[in-house]
Amino acid sequence: MVHSMTGFGRGRSQGDGKEFLVEIKTVNHRYCDLYIKIPRQISFLEDKIRERVGKVISRGKADIYVSFDDFSEESKSILIDEGLVKAYIRSMELLRDKYELKDDITVSLIAKFPEVIKVEKAEQDEEELWELLSKALDDALKTLIDMRKAEGEGLKADLVERTFLIENIINEISIRCPEIVKEYKYRLENRIKELLGQQVVDENRMMMEIAIFADRCNIDEELVRLKSHVCQFRDTLEMDVPIGRKLDFLVQEMNREANTIGSKANDLFVSKKVIEIKSELEKIREQTQNIE
Repeated sequence: MVHSMTGFGRGRSQGDGKEFLVEIKTVNHRYCDLYIKIPRQISFLEDKIRERVGKVISRGKADIYVSFDDFSEESKSILIDEGLVKAYIRSMELLRDKYELKDDITVSLIAKFPEVIKVEKAEQDEEELWELLSKALDDALKTLIDMRKAEGEGLKADLVERTFLIENIINEISIRCPEIVKEYKYRLENRIKELLGQQVVDENRMMMEIAIFADRCNIDEELVRLKSHVCQFRDTLEMDVPIGRKLDFLVQEMNREANTIGSKANDLFVSKKVIEIKSELEKIREQTQNIE
C-alpha cells in the first residue's frame, strides 16, 4: 500500500486529573527525522515517544508536539522554609528591641517575605504517565496514518495512469523502429544516385552501410528494459512495505534508458516521443518524492 509522507494527526487522553494532547505533522524527507517538543517536567518520556513513532514512520520529517496539564490535588505541594522563617523573625525582633518598635509580627506578614513559602510540583509516576500519554500518541498516529494512506492512494492512481501513458509511448516507438532503417536506406540510395549519377551503385557496400546504421541505432534492448522497469514500478506500488526509495531508483533507471533511446535512435519522431516519456518521468519523480 502506498503511503504519502504528508499528514497530520491529533490525539487526546485524560485520567486522574491529568490531560495529554499530542499533535503530529509530517512532510516529505529523504530519511526519518523526528522533532519532539515536550514539556520539561515530562522530558523523561521523550525516548519512549521516539521509539513508538519510529515503529510507525520509516521515512519523512515528523514534528511531534506534546502538551501536558495536571489538575490533580497531589500534583503540587507547599513547602515552608522554616530556617528562613526563624531568621526573618530574629531580624524583626532585633529591629523591634533596638528601635523600640511596636510588636506586630504576624503569620500574614511572614508569609509575604520572599522564599518563605514555595510551591513545588510533585514527582510524577513514569509508568502511569506513559500509559496515559501513549493513548493520546496512538490516537494521533492512527489519524496520521489514515491521512497518509488516503493521500497515498491518490498518488498511486496518478502514478499508475502515467506508467500506462509511458507504455503506450514505448509501443509507438517500437512500431516506428523498422521504418527508421527503411527510410535511411531510401535516403542513402537517393543520395548515392545524386552523387554518382548513372554510375552503377555498389549494392554490397550500400547494404553494409545500412547494416552498420541499423546496428548503431538499434534500441530494442533499451525498449525492453524500459518496459520492464515500468512494469516493475507498477508492481512495487502494490507492495505493503515502504517503497519510496525503490521507486526513486526505478525512475532513475527509466530516465537512463530514455536518454539512451533518444541518443541512439537518430529519428525525429522517436526524439519527440522520448521527450514525452521524460516529461512523464519528471512528473512521476515529483510524486515519488512524497511516498514513504
